[in-house]
Amino acid sequence: MGYLIQSSVFELKGDEPQLAGIIASKTKVAYHVEPGKHTFMTVGENAEFLSADLLPNKTYYVYVSPRMGMWKARFALEAKHKADLESAELKSDLADCRWVAETPQSRQWMQDNMPSIQAKRADYYPEWVKKPDAEKERLLPEDGY
Repeated sequence: MGYLIQSSVFELKGDEPQLAGIIASKTKVAYHVEPGKHTFMTVGENAEFLSADLLPNKTYYVYVSPRMGMWKARFALEAKHKADLESAELKSDLADCRWVAETPQSRQWMQDNMPSIQAKRADYYPEWVKKPDAEKERLLPEDGY
C-alpha cells in the first residue's frame, strides 16, 4: 500500500508555497535552493514542517515518512544529520530510489489544490512556530555533504 501514497513537499516562500516535489515510496527529488534559511512543508491529512539553515555547494537529505491518519496518510519530514550521511541505510535507500521531477501535471495538481494546501498551512504552521527550536525538525549547516 505504501507505493500508492504520495506526499507533496513545498518550500514556504512568501504567500504561496513553492512545489519542491511530489514524492511516493522509493522516489527521490532534487530541489535546489540558495544558501541560507528555509522552511519546508509536507501535506497529507496534516501539514508538517522543517527548518533548514543551508550552506552553499552542499547536499542535504530529508526523508518524507508516512504515518497513519484518520482519513488519509499523514507525513513527517525527517532531517538526515551529519552522523546519518555515511550510514548503510541512507546509502541503500538512495540507491533503491528513482528520481522524479516536476511535471506540467504536478504543477497543475498544485494549482488545483492550492486552497487545501494553504488551509493546512494556516492550521498547522502557527503551532509549529510556537514550538521551541529544540522540538522542531531541522537541518543544520553542518548536516550538508
